[in-house]
Formats: sequence, structure tokens, C-alpha cells
Amino acid sequence: MPADIILKYFPDLTDRQQEQFEALDTLYNDWNAKINVISRKDIDQLYEHHVLHSLAIAKTVRFRPGTRILDFGTGGGFPGIPLAILFPDCEFKLIDGTGKKIRVAQEVSQAIGLINCHPEHLRGEDEKGLFHFVVSRAVMPLPDLVKIVRKNIIRQQRGAKADTVVNALPNGILCLKGGDLQAETRPFRNIVETTDINSFFAEEWFRQKYVIYLPVI
Repeated sequence: MPADIILKYFPDLTDRQQEQFEALDTLYNDWNAKINVISRKDIDQLYEHHVLHSLAIAKTVRFRPGTRILDFGTGGGFPGIPLAILFPDCEFKLIDGTGKKIRVAQEVSQAIGLINCHPEHLRGEDEKGLFHFVVSRAVMPLPDLVKIVRKNIIRQQRGAKADTVVNALPNGILCLKGGDLQAETRPFRNIVETTDINSFFAEEWFRQKYVIYLPVI
């Protein structure tokens, strides 16, 4: 089965979650033939390179029920859709400035019945909502991302009424990135955390790929 690699690392999936993950193969292949949201050479590695990669965030923090997450620059729905499948009791808003990409995310999430996933054609600068976490996958350098999304992250000192959900990590930004990250993490060197994805997933493709966590500043 195409999604076996997901069960390898997330063996406690419900039947419903397994069905949703399995459905991604046909849906993304069909949409990719119409709208090129995943490179043609990469679509055959959908589960490893896109779905499992997205779920590295879930190995960093298990979002508690009620957590609100903004997926900034989601493209066709990564990392937001895999995370929304895994955390059905959390709310995900997926935004992207490219209309045809967000349409794919909308159609895929609707097809698999993701009622906790809300893709919208919107630039990050125009997003006004408040979230516990912002997630992204190789969208832009970290300092640029921080400038745009800082306004959208709930500051926990606002009090219990503003932030009743407490996760194992303080509210902040979780990014999936690869390569040499020293330059873009340097401005945050005292607080940023970089985790090698190979510590979660053994596949060779994950070498030099990381989850970057930055608490709200």
C-alpha cells in the first residue's frame, strides 16, 4: 500500500485516518495532471517526500485538542493536510497566494472529509487571525517569515481567556527546511531549536532536513 510508510512511523492511526492518507495518492496524482503542484519527478514519492515530511512536525510536538494552526504558504496542502488528518481535534487554516494551488488543497481536503481544514487564497500579510502555531515548508528565509507571521501568534502571557490551550512547546513557528541554515537562524540563535528529521525517520532522503522551532518573540 502506498501509505505503509506512514503506518511505519504512526502505527496508531484510526481506520478513518488510514483511509484519508490512502486517498491522497489518487487525488494528488489526478490533480497534478491538471495543475502542477508537485514536480513531475517527485509525485511518485508523494508519501515519503511530502506526506511523511510534513508529519515530522508531529514528531516535534503532539498538538493538543483545540490547538489552532496556520499553514503559511501551503501550496497544494503541505504540511497542513497531513497534519489535519493526524490531529482531527485541532483547527488548521491553510493559506497561499497562488489561487490554483490553494484550489487543489481545497478539493483534496473536501474529498477526504477534512472538516478541520480550511484552505483559503490569501497572502500572509493579509491574514488577521490568531493561532497557537504557524507551520511552513521551505517557503522563505526564517527572518522574513517571522516579520510576516509574528502578528498571528497568540502570546501566552495574554492570559487564560486568550489562550486556553497549552502544548508541550510554547506557541511559535515550526518550519520544515533543508541544507545549511546557519545564516537564517543566526538572528535567533539563543532561542531557535533545530531538530534533524533523521532522528525521527530513517530514510536517506531525510538527511540534512530539519524541523526548525522558534517560540513566539
